[in-house]
Amino acid sequence: MNRKYLPTLSELIDRLSIVQLKEVFITEHKEEYAKEIKDIMHDINLEGVDAELIRSVVVLSQMNLHIWHNETKYRAGTGDGNLGLTHGLNGIRNTAKNKIQEHGDGRKDYKIDCIAAEFKDWEISW
Repeated sequence: MNRKYLPTLSELIDRLSIVQLKEVFITEHKEEYAKEIKDIMHDINLEGVDAELIRSVVVLSQMNLHIWHNETKYRAGTGDGNLGLTHGLNGIRNTAKNKIQEHGDGRKDYKIDCIAAEFKDWEISW
């Protein structure tokens, strides 16, 4: 197989983390970003590294950051925080943790709630 990207492994992972953010925040191009994510993961796999594991870690980090900011706003009473969003993001977070757990032993969390319709833009193109 031929690589589709020429950057180094660290640059591929960096790009993956950026495009993962774009998939969530620039929803009018969600499909294009999902394709780019697949291409980057293809090249990471060619480097002998499990791209699904790397992506799961990226998604987990992204969700933890957004949950942190959302809850901080809510607790500060700024009116910008949304506990429904935190609940939905926690479901995505648990899915990422389960995908990571597939690479090791131990328990998985099977309480993965569907994200509410109002937060569909947050869905990940697993």
